[in-house]
Amino acid sequence: MTTITSHPSLRGRAPDAASSEIRVGRRFAIVGESTTTFWILAILVGVLNLFGLVMVMSAGSVDSVRNSDAPWSYFQKQLMWTALGVVALLGALSVSVHFWRRFAKIAMLGSIGLLILVKVPGVGITRNGATRWLGAGPLQFQPSELVKLALLLFVADLMDRRSEHIDNWRLVLAPVTGYLVVVAGLIMLQPNLGTTIIIASIVLMMLFIGGARLMPLAAIAAIGTAIAASFIAFADFRRNRFLSFLNPWADPFKNGLQNVQSLVGMANGGILGKGLGRSTAKWGFLPFAHTDFIFAVIAEEFGLLGAMTIVALFVSLGVTGWIVALRAADRFSMLVATGITTWLLVQALMNIGAATGAMPITGVPLPFISFGGSSQLISLAATGILLNVARHPSPDPLRVRLTRTKKP
Repeated sequence: MTTITSHPSLRGRAPDAASSEIRVGRRFAIVGESTTTFWILAILVGVLNLFGLVMVMSAGSVDSVRNSDAPWSYFQKQLMWTALGVVALLGALSVSVHFWRRFAKIAMLGSIGLLILVKVPGVGITRNGATRWLGAGPLQFQPSELVKLALLLFVADLMDRRSEHIDNWRLVLAPVTGYLVVVAGLIMLQPNLGTTIIIASIVLMMLFIGGARLMPLAAIAAIGTAIAASFIAFADFRRNRFLSFLNPWADPFKNGLQNVQSLVGMANGGILGKGLGRSTAKWGFLPFAHTDFIFAVIAEEFGLLGAMTIVALFVSLGVTGWIVALRAADRFSMLVATGITTWLLVQALMNIGAATGAMPITGVPLPFISFGGSSQLISLAATGILLNVARHPSPDPLRVRLTRTKKP
């Protein structure tokens, strides 16, 4: 349960120099500090989005010509979705964070309904062997992106309302795990292992930060890992992807093609890169250069220096997001900020890890940079909520410090 108490290190100070300690579950205690985290977060997200538009224009130009005879079609679509995302971000900033609690359960159930609708014959849209989209014509939407935000808000609301029973299996862990299993199962039917891993990571991190005991969390994680391993082992295309991750050069023209071409493209970039628009990987050598493997194009055009700059921006985004969570005004806001930050960090890690050969390919986009309307819209909406939490920190924010708290 979140409590506010005077911090021992500040006893004896004048009242105007006092601070406050916020205990987050049993896990941590923090002391707030007045900062510019809101503007730092806003600038980081703005830079990533602007750079993402430039890279979609560059990395997607070849496929744009191939599919529509216009080199800017992907860029124009991404610009439209970014504009809609900015509207959603501003909308999230204009209302209280707690406004979303009223719709958390409805959004959760609605998202599950959309996931079921995706699998209805003639309704769900199939691309590249995966049925993940709803819509008609150029306007198509991926419900699994919406589920990330809906489940996050639902779990935060439930954990806050039942904060004194965080370790009660029936009241907290069972309903949270139950919804997670339902959502994960529906997403795996698409199939979409990458999004399933992201959603599981979000929920487990929220439970951990919220004060749940490590043993049940470790058990849930172990069972989830075993299930994921079975999905990999018993599906040919997933097994081939995993084997190509272990040794892409064993089959460089088929199963290991994406891994090899991604590494070749990054190697060609050297330290400083070949220059914007001069990537050769995007000319049909590297599949999905503007989506799953846009990081490889970044490394080729801007070199190791440019690639590391993007990594640094995401690390900065993660650190800032955690600071926002730790300085949140209340437990619900803290859990929401934790979930959103985990979401963006894990997704970026999985995308960059796949492009660099450090992780198996899972097909998740790089947040704010990869081409993709659903991801862009929902990520910006979630960022608006995170910015809202940053704009309303805990009272008297003077210092931030993590300390272990003992169980009463």
